[in-house]
Amino acid sequence: MAQIEDALESTSEASLRASQARSDAIEADLTVHPERYRMLTGDRPTGRLHIGHYFGSLMNRLRLQDLGMDTWVLIADYQVIYDRDGVGDLKANVLSALADYLAVGIDPARSTIFAHSAIPALNQLILPFLSLVTDAELRRNPTVKDELANSDRPMSGLMLTFPVHQAADILFCKANLVPVGKDQLPHIEVTRLIARRFDERYGRVHPEQPVFPQADALLSAAPAILGLDGTKMSKSKGNVIELGMTADETAKLIKKAKTDADRHITYDPVNRPEVSNLVMLAAVSSGRTPEQVAEEVGDGGGGGLKKEVTEALNEHLAPIRARRAELVTDPGHLLEVLHEGNDKANAMAEATLADVRTAMQMDY
Repeated sequence: MAQIEDALESTSEASLRASQARSDAIEADLTVHPERYRMLTGDRPTGRLHIGHYFGSLMNRLRLQDLGMDTWVLIADYQVIYDRDGVGDLKANVLSALADYLAVGIDPARSTIFAHSAIPALNQLILPFLSLVTDAELRRNPTVKDELANSDRPMSGLMLTFPVHQAADILFCKANLVPVGKDQLPHIEVTRLIARRFDERYGRVHPEQPVFPQADALLSAAPAILGLDGTKMSKSKGNVIELGMTADETAKLIKKAKTDADRHITYDPVNRPEVSNLVMLAAVSSGRTPEQVAEEVGDGGGGGLKKEVTEALNEHLAPIRARRAELVTDPGHLLEVLHEGNDKANAMAEATLADVRTAMQMDY
């Protein structure tokens, strides 16, 4: 058993190295040939977006959009029901996410923003895709395994097939690039597997290329921002700063942030995770390195560090929040943006589904 586990770990490390190498090569090519790439990314609208989303993914989406890449942004509303019995205040969460996207600079003229549930042909792809994977392969997916091992409720069929749904999200628009963290690589591998097996089983519409591309992961270099208590950000823990919060609300939350007893501020993520997280937050908000922030705060202690974080973060977010405040007063405009994105996504999904039907000899 130990030998099998060692072999699996070795295979996983080799796969990670290969993914990182592909990601590095793509990153180098992006500034030269952005037209070669179509990116799919998105969020699950279970609550308000926060600074973890912003520094972890939204800033990178904006960077890639501004390079000239064909950008598709999914509001994954169907994913809300994977692991819960209701949808909550879903419409408000969707409009809030839209306001956040537009406020940070996602441009509907250059990026297609759309909702999962509004694209029937996308979701129809799930049916043939399910025929290309086995139950065992789905259960080996880390997200599915974690749900099966740690949830106190029976796993739904929707949750079991979650990796296939993500593959449909990526492949419906024939995206070939997905910005992810290392923990999400298994989902990209399932997507690549489905694309390859579809080609092997059903063939091609155009002889020179498969129906679906082999999507690659663009591994994020963004620093991980923890919650204000030093643990993973979670709204239920009350340790997040939402993008839509005011400067005063932000200041009050940062004042409660966890630090330690050492008055001299250093950047030491291993031994001082809570302090280092605040140092990193000040750094990414102000364009400095964590070491520079720590040196400038010096013997200012936790109070000095929190003051530095508050000023840097509020200054960075001020123009975004001002723009967001304008956007939320006009829900009609937000819905117009979404409907236009849905129309474009539907046209793309119908064209892809037509290719699938042709390849499967179902074009009658």
